[in-house]
Amino acid sequence: MAGRRSLGRRFGWLWGAYAVSTAGTWLAFDAFALIAVLALDAGPTQVSLLAAVGPAVGAAVSVPLGPWVEIRRKRPVMMTADLVRCVVLLSVPVAFALGCLGFGQLLLVSVAVAAADITFNAAAGAFLKDLLPRQDLLVANGRFEATTWTASMVGPPLGGAAIGLFGPVTTVVADAVSYLVSAFGIRAIGDAEKHAPRPGPAVTRAGDLLEGWRHILADPVLRPLFFNSLLVNSLIMAASPPLLILMVDDLHFAPWQYALAFAVPCTGGLLGSRLAPRLVARHGRNRVLLATGMLRACWPVGLAFTGPGAPGLAWVMVVEFGLITCCGVFNPVLATHRLDRTPTGRVTRTLSAWSASGKATTAAVTALWGVLAAWTTPRTAIAVAGVLLLVTPLLLPRRDHAAGAGHEPAPAAVESDGG
Repeated sequence: MAGRRSLGRRFGWLWGAYAVSTAGTWLAFDAFALIAVLALDAGPTQVSLLAAVGPAVGAAVSVPLGPWVEIRRKRPVMMTADLVRCVVLLSVPVAFALGCLGFGQLLLVSVAVAAADITFNAAAGAFLKDLLPRQDLLVANGRFEATTWTASMVGPPLGGAAIGLFGPVTTVVADAVSYLVSAFGIRAIGDAEKHAPRPGPAVTRAGDLLEGWRHILADPVLRPLFFNSLLVNSLIMAASPPLLILMVDDLHFAPWQYALAFAVPCTGGLLGSRLAPRLVARHGRNRVLLATGMLRACWPVGLAFTGPGAPGLAWVMVVEFGLITCCGVFNPVLATHRLDRTPTGRVTRTLSAWSASGKATTAAVTALWGVLAAWTTPRTAIAVAGVLLLVTPLLLPRRDHAAGAGHEPAPAAVESDGG
């Protein structure tokens, strides 16, 4: 990491834990769908159900945890979430080895992992804001973003090769172990929380469950960004199953070609995450969010024109590279802006509400697009999602609002040391 300013030993442990668990997640990319198809003979409807129901129910389960996590120290919560994910994931290879793995178990594990994901991420956001000074948040989020795209570039091809060599549950085992290693990494950080959580009621009140959404909807900047993110992410993800069917079934691409089509463009995420601090320093957060938010909506409609052979594969790579580069800039800037505009005592509930809403919306839209693809064609479903994405920039905030009451003012510039 030469040439990068250190953010401290404790951040190094946090970043390392994140890198390991993210690598495991992307190594197991689409593992449940592949297990359902290869081991359980599941059809397209069951695969779409698996992609939709688990995250949706997991999001609902995670909602009551937000207020509970808010009043507790975040490091133990993060370690517990890692251990929960490790244990429930290990139940899949155990059941497979015993010959009793069923589709219902995959759904339950998917629910548990989704709930633990949301809880971990919400606690981690609050922990990061407490760990680092405000001027370092964009740099830290850029490094997390770069790590994500690196893992997404390398993980799926390696995971596909591992499944081909060692069987369908291999990558699930690796993912489970990655969460165990992550838990040890977070433990090594030590007690880094500067502010003790504020005391709260022993019983979660109904109003506490809605506090995160109230904060988001009351903020003139977060509100449009929230709805924009819900629509953009859900439409992008909803087009993924139809695209898989189009490429693998209709156009007869090999699974390794499908994985390659999405691995190579992830270099755009690395590029975008490194550009983000420099662009913010030069143009300001609002302009960067507006420009990249508009640009990322323009690319996915091109996937509807995917053709066979090498030209079709190259076309998918070009479209995905453009989309991922824009996302690589947009995502860390949004994550930093969201932390900056949220008071410390509301970070966990705000991030939990945001993440739960995103997973639930993505699940619902994915299920709907599965029906649309069945009624029409996968290409039509991809095209409809792409056209709808073109109108999502209307939800982006057009003005650079001053920070609201209780928020710190936005910085004039951010150090541009890269992602």
